[in-house]
Amino acid sequence: MKVREMVWWWWIYIAVAVQASIKGEDYVTYDGRSLIINGQRKLLFSGSIHYPRSTPQMWSSLIAKAKEGGVDVIQTYVFWNLHEPQPGQYDFSGRYDLVKFIKEIQAQGLYACLRIGPFIESEWTYGGFPFWLHNVPDIVYRTDNGPFKFYMQNFTRKIVNLMKSEGLYASQGGPIILSQIENEYQNVEAAFHEKGPIYVKWAAKMGVELETGVPWVMCKQTDAPDPINTCNGMRCGETFGGPNSPNKPSMWTENWTSFYQVYGGEPYIRSAEDIAFHVALFIAKKGSYINYYMYHGGTNFGRTASTYVITSYYDQAPLDEYGLLRQPKWGHLKELHIVIKNCFTPLLQGVQSNFSIGPLQQAYVYEEGMEACVAFLVNNDSTKNATVQFQNNSFELLPKSIGILPDCQNMVFNTAKVSTKPNKRITTLTKMFNEVDMWKEFKEDIQNFLDTSLRSNSLLEHMNTTQDKSDYLWYTFSFQPNSTCSQPVLHVESLGHVVHAYINTIFIEAGHGSHDTKGFSMDIPITLIDGINNVSILSVMVGLPDSGAFLESRYAGLTKVTIQCSESYIYDFTNYTWGYQIGLEGEKLQVFKEQSLEEVEWSEIDDSTNKSLTWYKTTFDAPIGDEPIALNMSSMQKGEVWVNEQSIGRYWVSFLTSKGNPSQTLYHVPRSFLNPTGNLLVVLEELNGDPLQISLNTISLVNVNSPFSYHHLPQ
Repeated sequence: MKVREMVWWWWIYIAVAVQASIKGEDYVTYDGRSLIINGQRKLLFSGSIHYPRSTPQMWSSLIAKAKEGGVDVIQTYVFWNLHEPQPGQYDFSGRYDLVKFIKEIQAQGLYACLRIGPFIESEWTYGGFPFWLHNVPDIVYRTDNGPFKFYMQNFTRKIVNLMKSEGLYASQGGPIILSQIENEYQNVEAAFHEKGPIYVKWAAKMGVELETGVPWVMCKQTDAPDPINTCNGMRCGETFGGPNSPNKPSMWTENWTSFYQVYGGEPYIRSAEDIAFHVALFIAKKGSYINYYMYHGGTNFGRTASTYVITSYYDQAPLDEYGLLRQPKWGHLKELHIVIKNCFTPLLQGVQSNFSIGPLQQAYVYEEGMEACVAFLVNNDSTKNATVQFQNNSFELLPKSIGILPDCQNMVFNTAKVSTKPNKRITTLTKMFNEVDMWKEFKEDIQNFLDTSLRSNSLLEHMNTTQDKSDYLWYTFSFQPNSTCSQPVLHVESLGHVVHAYINTIFIEAGHGSHDTKGFSMDIPITLIDGINNVSILSVMVGLPDSGAFLESRYAGLTKVTIQCSESYIYDFTNYTWGYQIGLEGEKLQVFKEQSLEEVEWSEIDDSTNKSLTWYKTTFDAPIGDEPIALNMSSMQKGEVWVNEQSIGRYWVSFLTSKGNPSQTLYHVPRSFLNPTGNLLVVLEELNGDPLQISLNTISLVNVNSPFSYHHLPQ
């Protein structure tokens, strides 16, 4: 190239760069050390906040608290089933307003990481897939399958183009610096044999060719081609094998701050000290991006939780379900972020060395010439303190801790030494719904064979039959036993989650499985009448599965039904004429909506012992103030709750943990769901709960050693 041409191209480059600077555009690249934004290396802390698990009215406060806690990036999944409930029909309104959420991140000066997936898992029903995908002919999810790739690419392109149209990528001046394609695919890749790696390459290429102007990542995917392979887990400083190329940075896309909780399971408590230790270790080993999953978990409103997952999500995160600070976790991590960010220059530009300073102790040191030095002194002994020598100084390290020396001389932070005072959450009773005349009830009719119009000569699969329009599917049949059927026993086997059994419209027993037990059976002594008997079995799903290979082929629902009349004689109804009814009558009539209340006849609460499948309604006024609100449902057993026509989620109080506790009793009612007065509360109870003991409460915080409570971000 001639000198004149070189000068000309140089001035073009300068002009473009100046123009980009004027527009506020950010150029995001990376190398083996870190992400690089506008030519500057970045050491980034990120926090997952999922927009549909909170409300638009909460977003600003949640993001502000994350920023105050030292978070630089807000990371979120994109929820395909919410945004495309039917093929080609899109919804980005209300809690689903992704653009508004990203713009709020931008308004507060933070970056965003958009995990498009569009498979997300996330303990979200069906892993985020819309159920209509199940009906596409010849489809096989997440593999080299033409129909699946067609719809996956359509949705991915839709989201990318939406972000581009709003100028939300960093290359356009927006906050999005990273995108993610697929999600933990390596967990299932082997199941698809040779088609797995082909699909990985296709998905990566498809994403990159959408030209977002920012890097793509693939989490837990060691064979990721162009995208950056990242780590998920609690201890990536110990478990991550590192980037699959020397030209990719070391990134941690999911540092689990606790863990999701299931019905029948106790909450997982992960300490602030443990999180801080593994963050510091990852940074010490050249990590430059860490995302807390979750920073705020929020609420699985409606029927969005996956199989057996409770309505509250990652309540033990630095911001709890209500958006309140969980101390000392929030404060301890904030202090860690401050210390590490003060060392970012040697960490990102210095030369690393590491060496042993004891049998279970290690030093990681970064030096930038003679100007800067930072050291991480690691004690891997979880049982006792360790005294170590480093650069002619002696340092005492607490068990299982890392001491950080920003100048290689003075230890200013130890991951196991927490200075933030702990707090605890308190509930304040504002209203009891304990008066009979407060409530009205409507009882579901128990469906019999003659009530049904859908018939089959075999047991139908639950999910394919309901098409996810309801959790509920009635299986019914009629039969006349012979005269020798004495002491009959109904035997039911199910791969669903819950079964309610009725004989001649009389409730006889309920049974259920668990998150770790995929099937269950029931043997129920029953009483039969002379003549025709009606057997009605209500199968219930508690969320759709969210993970694993061949999700489109899963089976749920009844698999075998018999009535044993004697040791030698059994009626087998597995292949028999069955009648089916999808959903409950109250669901179809939408009795949780104000305009539909008159569709059924509500009556006074009676004192009968049979209260199964009953709808209850009442009204209440919003508590004064702005503290978060929750319904205490501890007197109920299993069902769903609506406030002003919006479902605040499923409840299942009667499923106790091994310690005899309900997994969740308090159910978040966002303030934005409420009017000052006359709020409609509708409860569907499947079993035998007592609505007269439901209460409304406000939620606040108090320091463990202080009588003063607060619920806002403390100054």
